[in-house]
Amino acid sequence: MIGYVTVGTNDLERAVAFYDKLFAMIGAGRFMEEDSFVAWATSADTPGFAATKPNDGNPATVGNGMMVALAVDSKEKVHAVYDKAIELGGTDEGPPGPRGDFFYAGYFRDLDGNKLNVFWATQAAE
Repeated sequence: MIGYVTVGTNDLERAVAFYDKLFAMIGAGRFMEEDSFVAWATSADTPGFAATKPNDGNPATVGNGMMVALAVDSKEKVHAVYDKAIELGGTDEGPPGPRGDFFYAGYFRDLDGNKLNVFWATQAAE
């Protein structure tokens, strides 16, 4: 259902360096680049993620309540991606750990303050 997600940035070069390294850990690479944005995905038929300068020319701001969730295939990968985000200058919003019976996640903010999580779901809750 989701085609792609964008987050705003005021420093595209810095954002791209952050996301290139972070997304490499989950097998995503750049699939589209323009002067004002870069987009990543794991394949052409999966949802994408883009960092973009706002089209209206105003400064990028963080959306209150907005969050992007990155799916991975294990608890260990949750820790690895979360740790890499922090290593790259991201900030903690909740360390990796269980959130209920079927969900394991770590929460962080990128260099522009956008909130993300990396998660592994063992099965769908009924």
